[in-house]
Amino acid sequence: MSEDFEEHRRLLFGTAYRMLGSVADAEDIVQDAWLAWHRTDRAAVENPRAYLVRTVTNLSLNRLRSAQVVREAYVGPWLPEPLLTSPDIAEEAELADTVSMAVLVVLETLSPTERAVFMLREVFGYSHTEIAEVVGKSEASVRQSAHRAREHVRARRPRFTAKAAEQREIVEKFRRACLGGDLGEVLTVLAPDVASWADGGGIVTAARRPLHGADHVARWWLGVMAKVETRDGELRLAEINGEPGLLLVHQGATVGAMTFEATDGRITALRVTVNPEKLRGLRPDAPTD
Repeated sequence: MSEDFEEHRRLLFGTAYRMLGSVADAEDIVQDAWLAWHRTDRAAVENPRAYLVRTVTNLSLNRLRSAQVVREAYVGPWLPEPLLTSPDIAEEAELADTVSMAVLVVLETLSPTERAVFMLREVFGYSHTEIAEVVGKSEASVRQSAHRAREHVRARRPRFTAKAAEQREIVEKFRRACLGGDLGEVLTVLAPDVASWADGGGIVTAARRPLHGADHVARWWLGVMAKVETRDGELRLAEINGEPGLLLVHQGATVGAMTFEATDGRITALRVTVNPEKLRGLRPDAPTD
């Protein structure tokens, strides 16, 4: 029944989004899953939730494999598409942590199969036998992939991150410093070894290589804020991928989204998405508190 699908729609979108890092692709996958669901003999499905998650995972695997070629030719750093989330997302076990930008970036370094295995095992708690059926691999192979993916993510995910309230305070301090155009104030918020990535996709001007060091990052970002097209812009606090972030809004449209990693009161990593194709789903009137 349609009610079964609608009950799990948010979960299915979250699954596809974590697999693909793209809001538009995730929405397409959910639509494809809906069509597949209506072609299925639903009376024979014992567990609609498990069936639908498997369907979305397989559809996402196919999409991810074809997307790899496109991403290899991408201009500059490729970042997952930012997603506006509710402030209480941390209380939702199925959406917490693995939707953060930092973790999604790590997941991008896994193979498509490893990414699927990791999500099914670590997020949904599927058994190795169940995962083997989904990805078409032997159980032994799945166990190896699960171990390899888990260790890979554990080694690369942020080890020490600020709590939400502390990070929100740090982000707000950064926002005020940027709006004031004060290099010294911006530097006080950045860790000396801060790193920054900008995703413009070759469509808009953005640094095509990662930037390293507080002075380099601060000067680059203040230069962005000083541009004619953003001079009258507005930096708004927003919950992005489950964490405090910033939206750059110009003339009513979102033209940039920033996510952060912070430790010991300073920003250690900063990711900026300005590719307009990745910002279509970000409404400037979203709740920002």
